[in-house]
Amino acid sequence: MIKTRMNSYKKVTTFSLLAFFLAFTLFLTGCGENELDQNENNGETENTEESGTEEQEQEQETEHETAADGVRVIEHAMGTTEIEGTPERIVTLYQGATDVIVAFGVTPVGVVESWVQQPVYDYLKGDLEGVNIVGLETQPNLEEIAALNPDLIIASKLRHEEVYEQLSQIAPTVTHESVFAFKETVELMGEAMNKQEDAAQLLADWDARVADFQTKAAAELGEQWPIEVSILNFRADHARIYFTGFAGSILAELGFERPENQKSEEWGVMLSDKESIPEMNADIFYIFNEDDEAVQATFEEWTSHPLWGNLDAVQNDQVFIVDEVTWNMAGGYIAANLMLDDISERLGLE
Repeated sequence: MIKTRMNSYKKVTTFSLLAFFLAFTLFLTGCGENELDQNENNGETENTEESGTEEQEQEQETEHETAADGVRVIEHAMGTTEIEGTPERIVTLYQGATDVIVAFGVTPVGVVESWVQQPVYDYLKGDLEGVNIVGLETQPNLEEIAALNPDLIIASKLRHEEVYEQLSQIAPTVTHESVFAFKETVELMGEAMNKQEDAAQLLADWDARVADFQTKAAAELGEQWPIEVSILNFRADHARIYFTGFAGSILAELGFERPENQKSEEWGVMLSDKESIPEMNADIFYIFNEDDEAVQATFEEWTSHPLWGNLDAVQNDQVFIVDEVTWNMAGGYIAANLMLDDISERLGLE
């Protein structure tokens, strides 16, 4: 009886051990499979992440290439223009654009003749030697422009609205509203020439110079700053006070003020009677005149009048004859910097 029980016990024990080992083996196998599955899943995740990163980099490179080499739509004063890639053969049709393209370090294939110092202004001659002249700013020669095979034309709505369609048939053409807003010309040409970063740097450099001037003016001139200024110009048969325009906009940005009677947004006023000389009154005069005998005669006649001697700028010896090109005719980025040099030197702020 006891043997039977012992045999039964041994059988049960043997069976239990076999069952235990079997279960333990299955457990180990399951763990191994789970670990393998987990490793495989981790591998797939890593591969997916690497693939995603590569795809993003490829997309970014593609976007960059598209921006550089693809078609861009430029909004301007006469509408929109599609420009492909980075233009290399550029024609500029107003003085401010010719100045600005030199500031970008680009040599145009064609420019219009300057108003004086023909064929181009003296301060640009070294950079534009041998460049083709394609007529006047007010009357560009379309045939000569077409012969240059340009891939971009920079024009002005003010000057070229009537020939814009013809210009656009020659090459993609962008226009600025005026001819003297040099910062807007920099922005427009930066977009059109695919040199946006260069444009941003030029404008940042200008803003830094303006801020430096304002700091020095406030420190050196104290309560005298801001100074009231009049921009004067004498012609053969009259005199002018300029309120806005190229010089006016720069002086305003630098912090100068206009006398109360000159706070108009019109270009300025023509004075035909010497009795109107008191309208010129301000703390400082900047005068640009054409190099002409008749103009010089008018200037001497007006400035010898008794009313001239009563003006604040005259009494304080703050009357300055400045260069008509950089102060009025050029209308570009380089000219603006030359004008700022001139102002700083005359005020002793350098």
